Amino acid sequence: MAIFICFLFLAISYATACDRCVHQSKVAYFSRASALSSGACGYGSMATGFNSGHLAAAVSSLYKDGSGCGACFQIRCKDTTVCSREGTRVIVTDLNRNNQTDFVLSSRAFMAMANKDMGRNILKQGIVEVEYKRVPCEYKNQNMAVRVEESSKNSNYLAIKLLYQGGQTEVVAIDFAKVGSSNWGFMSRNYGAVWDSDRVPSGALQFRFVITAGFDGKWIWARNVLPEDWKPGMTYDSGVQITDIAQEGCSPCDDGIWK
Repeated sequence: MAIFICFLFLAISYATACDRCVHQSKVAYFSRASALSSGACGYGSMATGFNSGHLAAAVSSLYKDGSGCGACFQIRCKDTTVCSREGTRVIVTDLNRNNQTDFVLSSRAFMAMANKDMGRNILKQGIVEVEYKRVPCEYKNQNMAVRVEESSKNSNYLAIKLLYQGGQTEVVAIDFAKVGSSNWGFMSRNYGAVWDSDRVPSGALQFRFVITAGFDGKWIWARNVLPEDWKPGMTYDSGVQITDIAQEGCSPCDDGIWK
């Protein structure tokens, strides 16, 4: 147990990186949103349907070895002759391996930073200076979902990814157990947003998620998620949603105010 707690503390410490601060950087864009759907998070073609196609590849410090997948950021261009004050909200679906910019956006998200009828003008610039900060993801009237990956095999191997994860935090550990059992096993992050285990019992499954919340970790319990006859390729309602905002103690930007 002591080893687990130590590991959990390190995971939570690593996952938080003063996301609530406002950062200065540059962003570029992909001409095709499909470039982000085949990305490191593992969302596949379904990514193009997230957030109205406002997607982003983020640098490694924001991608966080996959725990940053699904995080939401508000980004606004600093050229006020072309860009609006509101900017655009994006969801991270990929890793940006080019350190010249903190994000590479889908063209739809890139154009959304512009003032009305100025979308083509901002595209011509290719790369623009921006400021950004992390913001809570909001999915109104929708719980977090668990998608079973096609590689899964019932009563043997299970690979999942979380969809529509709300709040402003990361999932840093996932446990599973047969419904009604207290014999918990753990999943490992395979890559990106995909978690897996090859020691999954038969029967309906419950989950518990460890998230970064407050200044510490927090358990989120999902009591009855996968039915006994769960199938690869299917998405299941977790019955819960995350609304927490991690508090990293990032003075002087603790108030999160964006002026």
